[in-house]
Amino acid sequence: MATSDDELQQLLLSLGAQFRLRLEQELPELRALAEQLLIAHTVAPRQIILQGMREQLHKLAGSAGTFGYASLGAQARTLELSSVALLSTSNTEQLCEHAHAIIAFSQQDCALSATPDSTEKATQPSNTNTELSRRIYILAPDQQLGENLQTTLLSFGYAVEHLRSSAAMLEAVNRQLPDVLIIDSQLEDDNPDGLAFARELLTQLPLPLPLLIISEQHDFDIRLRAVRIGVAGFFNKPVNFSALESRLDSIFAQQRGEPFRVLIIDDDLELSKRYRLVLDNAGMQVETLSQPEQIDRVMHSFNPEVVLLDVHMPLCSGPELAQIIRFNDAWLRVPIIYLSAETDISKQIKALLKAGDDFVTKPISDNSLVASVLARAQRARLLSNALSRDSLTGLLKHADIKEQVAVEVERAARRGTSTCVVMLDLDNFKQVNDRYGHAVGDNVIRALSNLLRQRLRRVDSLGRYGGEEFTAVLPECSLEQAKRIIDEIRLRFAELPFIANETSFNVTFSAGIAQNSSQTTASQLIELADQALYAAKAAGRNQVHCSQP
Repeated sequence: MATSDDELQQLLLSLGAQFRLRLEQELPELRALAEQLLIAHTVAPRQIILQGMREQLHKLAGSAGTFGYASLGAQARTLELSSVALLSTSNTEQLCEHAHAIIAFSQQDCALSATPDSTEKATQPSNTNTELSRRIYILAPDQQLGENLQTTLLSFGYAVEHLRSSAAMLEAVNRQLPDVLIIDSQLEDDNPDGLAFARELLTQLPLPLPLLIISEQHDFDIRLRAVRIGVAGFFNKPVNFSALESRLDSIFAQQRGEPFRVLIIDDDLELSKRYRLVLDNAGMQVETLSQPEQIDRVMHSFNPEVVLLDVHMPLCSGPELAQIIRFNDAWLRVPIIYLSAETDISKQIKALLKAGDDFVTKPISDNSLVASVLARAQRARLLSNALSRDSLTGLLKHADIKEQVAVEVERAARRGTSTCVVMLDLDNFKQVNDRYGHAVGDNVIRALSNLLRQRLRRVDSLGRYGGEEFTAVLPECSLEQAKRIIDEIRLRFAELPFIANETSFNVTFSAGIAQNSSQTTASQLIELADQALYAAKAAGRNQVHCSQP
């Protein structure tokens, strides 16, 4: 949960104070190393001392600027490079000069080194309501188009209002803000320019709303105008209702999404704490790791969507650890962002070529850190969803929902809780396809998937098992609770009107539910739910049956 601004600033100040204490310990340690270098007379001990210096200076170069010690961090970076360059020299004069430079560096007053803006305020995400009303306003002067679009979207479970004039739209928006606006580019008002009206309307709203445009025109100029006012979708007439609803579903999916999972791997504990605090406050779920040898356990248990990885660590380098991560095919899609004070472009490129996706130079501001991670996390989730989710419904594919059943059954066995699996199948769906066409059939399938998403909990999993058959996994849910929930959805779905060839019709579904026992496997639970589904079909359809223990 994101902290308040005051709480965040207090926590950042506390971390800053801890970092100052660290400086008061590490700067004398650097001075001691420099004094050892002055009295070392052979190559081997000199190299050991220089390597120790280099490691401490690298940490300071990467973290000092983040905590407000920009000048100290820059000096540390310069001295780090000098330490590396001197590893292969035996020039006593140069080594002595370097040692004296380290001693001078270690004697500066930390209180005077910190800049007053050391606790930059990180940008927080907007407070989006997760319980979406999914209210849609349509501004379309064409009565038939508006009514057809309204009826279709109602069948998907949205609350829809069709308006025919800009004045009516303004009145509706002032009365209650919707979740999405759909506006025709050609109006019948004094000012018929729908895009101009949309631009003006968006500037008057108290918060940004997704906007979709429908238009007779399809030339480049009008689409460019649409992009410049920030539309989320552009649809030509005759409107492909299925494509439009798919875009709506994508918009709402982004709003209801789970927090992005970020893994930070860095041996600098104070810096990791600060990064974690900043990303936590931006609404992300963060884990930290300082021991690279535990990477497999953490990757399996946390399943991160982004990995922030320090380049230089004692046990192994960042690029080496990145390659270990990439050994597992399941983690090939996880973006790896290197974090390092390394500014040498050739070394950055070399690191990126070894399993990395991006390179961020320390120190990095809080806002820049959030922006970098957020951009990668969003792209990673979109890619993961595209690969694991059914293109028509956005639900998990057959193999992925079966895997989710196995995960929940194992979790229930460990916790001693109950989990229910539901198999749903549309009744007489072949007749819908034969009578109204496959495009209408696709709308029916999408409408059911949308209704299931709205009515089930966020912890529940949904998948398209195949064709017109769906699977739901309800963790920590009894058989009685599952039956009540699915029966309510069944009744609601049976009321939804579908339109085809100016004809309205309804569709029903049947469902079977099975509850786990101490000995039930995932495949057995699916089979039991499937048997209950067949029993519901045999009993006359449009009903829910439960598997008997």
